Amino acid sequence: MEENRRKREVQEAVAAGRRALESLREAQKCLDSAKNWGIVDMIGGGFVSTWIKHSKMDDAAGYMEDAKNDMRRFQKELRDVNVSMDLRMEIGSFLSFADLFFDGLVADFLVQSKINEARNQVDEAIVRVESLLVDLQRMY
Repeated sequence: MEENRRKREVQEAVAAGRRALESLREAQKCLDSAKNWGIVDMIGGGFVSTWIKHSKMDDAAGYMEDAKNDMRRFQKELRDVNVSMDLRMEIGSFLSFADLFFDGLVADFLVQSKINEARNQVDEAIVRVESLLVDLQRMY
């Protein structure tokens, strides 16, 4: 009976990790697109490229908020199977992402820098979640 409970807990952790990974990958796609539109904007793309870039940044912020919530659920599920995951730094970064992103940054170069910074954080989180999912699948 205990073995069945443990398997169920591992399955729940894997499902939570996959949800987090999906949100992170969506954020990654939006950030890549925002980065590309940011380059166009820096070389003189005009109003349309600026609007599209900011739209992609808004989308990325939404997915990062989803990822933050998904990561919290993942951490909870990991605790249920006695696996520790320290993502406090990344989660804290996700919390402040929107504030940093839209805090009066006018210069395209600064916006591009923030896009790259967020992209790096997402990449790191993806690697960690993928690694933990591999470990969980080995447990199962």
